[in-house]
Amino acid sequence: MVRIRLKPDKDIKVQKLRVGRVPALVLRPAKAEEIPVAVLWIHGGGYILGMKEMVYMSRGADLAKKYGATVFSPGYTLAWQKPYPAAAEECYAVLEYIDRHREELKAEKIVVGGESAGGGLAAAVCMMARDRGIHVDFQIPLYPMISNIDTDSSRDNHGKVWNTRKNHLGWRMYLRSDAKKTVSPYAAPSHRTDHSGLPPCYTFVGDGEPFYRETLDYVSALRAAGVDAEADVYPTDFHAFDMLKPDEELSKEAIRRFNMHFEKAVLQ
Repeated sequence: MVRIRLKPDKDIKVQKLRVGRVPALVLRPAKAEEIPVAVLWIHGGGYILGMKEMVYMSRGADLAKKYGATVFSPGYTLAWQKPYPAAAEECYAVLEYIDRHREELKAEKIVVGGESAGGGLAAAVCMMARDRGIHVDFQIPLYPMISNIDTDSSRDNHGKVWNTRKNHLGWRMYLRSDAKKTVSPYAAPSHRTDHSGLPPCYTFVGDGEPFYRETLDYVSALRAAGVDAEADVYPTDFHAFDMLKPDEELSKEAIRRFNMHFEKAVLQ
């Protein structure tokens, strides 16, 4: 069963925030004790769809509800309104806000994550942070959309939810005339050549979905640069299966291992 949830449950308190022109939601636990961790969680949608309220059905909401993290979900400009660099710079602006308010937030650690295009933006924001001087402790770009150039898994892919045709459309809208060119890694993080100094990383991906190859290539590049990085691979072509089919056993296992890696990286 596909479950779409765009409202918070009773275990989450929500505050509306505006960072410059960027609207954002701030999620805090209603019951659990808050922990000194701030999370920037970026929604997916192929750069052309989605909204900040998607955080309620994501792993990001779990980090507030289950662990007590303070989670920021930015409502970045979609590519049909403005192409790159609008979305990347807006998400980075929210990271800057978190960094400036570390003391007020009691944020001893900062985590950046997201799913799909949000995972791609999470990787890009981590690269921007490394280059511009903000320390990020951990990155969680789930099944990230990071390569505008076809890979072995995104070429001729007919997976569920996301496929080659949709992928080409998303990149064409986000990059316009540069959709099939080598671009800045802030636009398509697969083009990064120096991965040194980037945050430790955890991700997971399905072996039949378009982003399988680029996800594993990103993790391999991080490891080659000496960065602690790990990916779990699941037997499915259902993109974002953990969000859309959370009650299935495969999703439950992915969520369990996601939580395990978060605990290991951030809470221990």
